[in-house]
Amino acid sequence: MMQNGWLKYGISATLLWAATIAGAQDATDTLPSVWNLNDCIEYANTHNYNINTQRYSKESSQQNLLLSKSALLPNLYGNGSFSVNHTGAGIANPSQESSTSTTGTASVNTAWTLFNGGYLRKDIQQKEIAVQTAGLSIDENINNVELQVTQAYLYILLDKETIIYNEDLIKTSQAQLEQMQQQFAVGSAAKKDVIQLEAQLAQDKYNLVTSKSTERIDKLTLKKLLLLPSEVDFDIVKPDTIFSLELLPPLQDVQATALDFRPEVKISELSLKSQELSLAKAKAGYLPTLSLSGGIGTNIGNTTSYSLGFSLDNSFYQQAGVNLSVPIFTRRVNKTNVALARIGIKQAELDLQNTKVTLSQTVEQAYINAVNTQNQYVSAKEQLVYNTEAFRISSEELKIGSLNMVGYIQQRNLYVQSLQQFVQAKYNAAMSLKIYKFYKGEPFTLN
Repeated sequence: MMQNGWLKYGISATLLWAATIAGAQDATDTLPSVWNLNDCIEYANTHNYNINTQRYSKESSQQNLLLSKSALLPNLYGNGSFSVNHTGAGIANPSQESSTSTTGTASVNTAWTLFNGGYLRKDIQQKEIAVQTAGLSIDENINNVELQVTQAYLYILLDKETIIYNEDLIKTSQAQLEQMQQQFAVGSAAKKDVIQLEAQLAQDKYNLVTSKSTERIDKLTLKKLLLLPSEVDFDIVKPDTIFSLELLPPLQDVQATALDFRPEVKISELSLKSQELSLAKAKAGYLPTLSLSGGIGTNIGNTTSYSLGFSLDNSFYQQAGVNLSVPIFTRRVNKTNVALARIGIKQAELDLQNTKVTLSQTVEQAYINAVNTQNQYVSAKEQLVYNTEAFRISSEELKIGSLNMVGYIQQRNLYVQSLQQFVQAKYNAAMSLKIYKFYKGEPFTLN
């Protein structure tokens, strides 16, 4: 019987595990295998850990607000007690009879705060600000995640383009090596020239492996931001165009727009309002508190011999009262609370100023980055054009034997270096431009 029980338990656990795995598999089967940037951003906004943590924080703030509003209402408590006492016949006095007595109370009580210096009203306003702040924190996290997702997406695109030009370089090196081997076979090339091209091909293959490994790492980074399981098949769409030169919006306009709508500024402004309410709440400690209380109840009692029961006697009572509490000496509690609240206001004002200055400087840095990367892109593109033509000429000269291997390798390295700089400059310029325009309120998109 014991073995059968364990067998049934094992089968049930296995079926439950299989159902769980099947459910998870069904969830991942609905996901696309190829994602564009908009897919990534939308999925991250729904599933990202930090964003959802802030959503739960907002829900907690909403519950605290409901609790604060309920403090304006009267409370109601029911209380009751019941006990049984038994006294047996005495040994010294056998004529004494056994007896059992029952006692108890039952009551309903209420209390209602009528006035407390406006503390409860101010507390409600403060909790409302906390809910607004939590909502803005969600927006702030969404902005941060969208930026991180876009950066990770562009890094993968950069990796893909790096893989493509590394594959092209391998093809070029293989062709040059085959040609040099043919020339060596007929005695028109030295062995060391063949060896140098073999070494160059090996280096190109190593670079290709490295670029593929970098792509895998960057894909994993993006999957972490999306909170995707590692076993999910994942790749991204490469758009037709990544970057094109365009006129940048004026710096002052972007700064003004950012200061007007960015959530971090609004959070600092709400923090200042919350501190001002804390001061009002602290001052309420100097004022009297007026409350209303009431209750109804009864006493339950009975005494019998060799029997158990109870009856409702005539002690049913009703009570109502008004309570007034006036603070006379609080051992500096109120004074300290007011002083701390004033300090909190000063700190909140400082934080607001710092947030605005930091945001303005961040926007200016984004503008400088956008200008610099666009200029670097133009220079890198021009340099690549010249080095590509120079490398083409060097390859032709190597074929006819008018250029030695040292000169060819040097020119090839210049071409590879300029190609790498161009690709990097293109993605840097694209990212810098999108970040700058994001502070203007434009969403992250790829053409």
